[in-house]
Amino acid sequence: MAGRLLAWFDRHGRFDLPWQHPRTPYRVWLSEIMLQQTQVSVVTGYFDRFIKALPDLSALAHAPQDDVLALWSGLGYYARARNLHAAAKLCAEHHDGDLPRDLDALVALPGIGRSTAGAILSQAWGDPAPILDGNVKRVLCRVFGIDGWPGMPVVEKRLWSIAETLLPQTRLADWTQAQMDFGATLCTRANPACAICPLQDVCVARIEGRIGELPAPKPGKALPQREALMLIVEDADGRVLLWRRPPTGVWASLWSLPQHEDIIEAQAWFERHLDGDFAAARALPALDHGFSHYRLRIQPHLIAVNGPRAAIGDNPDLRWVDRAELTAIGLPAPVRKLLQELTE
Repeated sequence: MAGRLLAWFDRHGRFDLPWQHPRTPYRVWLSEIMLQQTQVSVVTGYFDRFIKALPDLSALAHAPQDDVLALWSGLGYYARARNLHAAAKLCAEHHDGDLPRDLDALVALPGIGRSTAGAILSQAWGDPAPILDGNVKRVLCRVFGIDGWPGMPVVEKRLWSIAETLLPQTRLADWTQAQMDFGATLCTRANPACAICPLQDVCVARIEGRIGELPAPKPGKALPQREALMLIVEDADGRVLLWRRPPTGVWASLWSLPQHEDIIEAQAWFERHLDGDFAAARALPALDHGFSHYRLRIQPHLIAVNGPRAAIGDNPDLRWVDRAELTAIGLPAPVRKLLQELTE
């Protein structure tokens, strides 16, 4: 299988990705974290911007968290950025400022699982380490006819065993990239190109007519719906009030809009912090945003104020920001969308 996929990769693989030139441990690691839950087409621009601002592990380790989150703004799943930053600091403290060339040491760092560690080892150093991301799971389930949802421990254990047996003796970096490219561009989730697949004569799913069944989907359940009220507060100079979210939970430590459970809670907070007439707040159209484990409906309210009350003017978790500065601040995607729509 490895020989066939590598031959396919030589003809159809992706060789122009920004993290491949040059391919350093830091650049590989950054790309792998960005590519978690995110497509290559989305990541490339963010990668170029991030690497220009923070070109190496030392720069990342010494950067303020606000700067890291701002560079990540729009990519989503912000825990990835916080873990990346924390891991860089640990490398600076315990690994002489470099990523460790060891599977267990890599997995011990925040945000690096076994598959990400394998991708780093194989692509940065050419070490024999398997990967098992979503693309690889899908390919293996189809080719070997593996039943069951790949996220189940018993199924995942079997897939890891298969992935280890497939490791070639050479070209480990290409092998890792070939698997990811093959799943992303040919053996896709919907409408895979089976007619031109180099594995079509050995693929159990194709032979048995089970392409649509494999891999088995995750057992479904309805996502819960949550509601939140956000205040878009403007002062006389047209600046917007931002609020830093708590250090844990959704969008941890990002700057956002003041958020509340309901209108009563919002009014109480407003009257404690701001000088203005809450009754003048204007409700804007609601915005729906989906997370992996629930859906959030945001109800924004726009209100103009004279400014903060004197007692909270120096609150470090509140800041006034000119609209021109918003692009340089790490904001959750729906909050950025709300503010952009307001200026259009």
